Amino acid sequence: MPAQEKEQAIEATGTVVEEVRGAFRVKLDNAEHMVLCRLAGKMRKFRIRVVPGDRVRIEMSPYDLTRGRITFRER
Repeated sequence: MPAQEKEQAIEATGTVVEEVRGAFRVKLDNAEHMVLCRLAGKMRKFRIRVVPGDRVRIEMSPYDLTRGRITFRER
């Protein structure tokens, strides 16, 4: 029996607008779309600081486009 394929995450870039109790509201570049994002595990592990105004790369599930995970903070 073949292995079940995982749905691919949708990658996007945006700007952090505000911090909301451990999560961040990110405004995407391509539209006026706002996504509520948490930090990815590796970013928490290495204590990468994210503050409003930072440019970030996020991943979103194809099932729920209102939530995501911050995977990279650009300089």
